[in-house]
Amino acid sequence: MMKRTILAPLLILLGAYLLLNQGGTVGPGSIFATFWPTMFVIPLGLFFHWMYFSLVGRKGIGLLIPGGVLLTAGIVSQIATLFDSWGSMWPGFILAAAAGLFEFYWFGSRNKWLLIPINILTVLSLLFFIVFSIGPVMSYLSFIQPVIAVILVLGGAWLILGRRRHS
Repeated sequence: MMKRTILAPLLILLGAYLLLNQGGTVGPGSIFATFWPTMFVIPLGLFFHWMYFSLVGRKGIGLLIPGGVLLTAGIVSQIATLFDSWGSMWPGFILAAAAGLFEFYWFGSRNKWLLIPINILTVLSLLFFIVFSIGPVMSYLSFIQPVIAVILVLGGAWLILGRRRHS
């Protein structure tokens, strides 16, 4: 059972990598360079969660802070590595700290004072995500800008000509 639990996601990731990387070189170095978060960071975050939920229980609530930070940072790093989007994904590391603290708050004693840094870090992270994602979104929109312009002109013309016929 344990072998299947570990082997199945690895095979799925390797298959997806081979599908997406057609024509590229495939070797241990390129696989390691692409999936290092999935091989090291995410399992460590899951290990901290497993320790809390399976081994020590409520006595080891502090395990959730590094568990949440590592799990979130691993997911952010994997997405940034796969899509080469480090320039817009870096605020996820601020969100990772908020995620670890939020797990500590949620499963702990629910100290309301923890919500202050959690909310500050979350809002700061979301603000940076928005600010640093505007550039890629605008460059994408500049690619389809002529199509949007034609649609707007046709829509305006339709509104003008449609009203004159009914008057």
